[in-house]
Amino acid sequence: MLLYGASGHAKVVIDCLIDLDISVDGIFDDYSDLMSLNGYDVLGEYDTVELPNEKMIVTVGDNITRKKIVDKISHKFGDAVIHPSSSVSKYANIGKGSVVFHRSVIQSGASVGKHCIINTSSSVDHDCEIEDFVHISPKVTLCGKVKVAEGTHIGAGATVIPEVTIGKWCVIGAGAVITQNLPDYSLVVGVPGKVIRKVELM
Repeated sequence: MLLYGASGHAKVVIDCLIDLDISVDGIFDDYSDLMSLNGYDVLGEYDTVELPNEKMIVTVGDNITRKKIVDKISHKFGDAVIHPSSSVSKYANIGKGSVVFHRSVIQSGASVGKHCIINTSSSVDHDCEIEDFVHISPKVTLCGKVKVAEGTHIGAGATVIPEVTIGKWCVIGAGAVITQNLPDYSLVVGVPGKVIRKVELM
């Protein structure tokens, strides 16, 4: 597997790949001066002809940046990387390029899109729908039938009650409790969560 992004996020993905006995064949990064990360070669700027038959995971935590990188990649993307300590229902679906970190739970009927991050010890309950490029931070709880649209970032420890829909490219603050539907581009904090302004995409 090739990685794109020599970041802290990449370190955790590397741990997952090691535990799954999947080889790490190199890491691209357009801006890093690192020669190696956790003992694996950093190859420098992305090269379309470098190991062209290897699949890739984009290991960048920021959703917007991850989408921009995905849009320019010519390599094929790997199947979801799912740490063996997580619990994923055989009736759940997880898209290519996504990662599911240690001790996370994804229940029956849930769907996770492409290039998502389901972070450490988070819980995605039955029939949730998570679209592409979403980041679910550590210890987030999504109750049943929650929908999270493209590009949204839900901060650590937040809770979303059942059947709530969160619009695209929202940012939910750490520890927030979401009790109602949220429009696209909402920045939300507090208990219960309140929209404090619109998110401006860069």
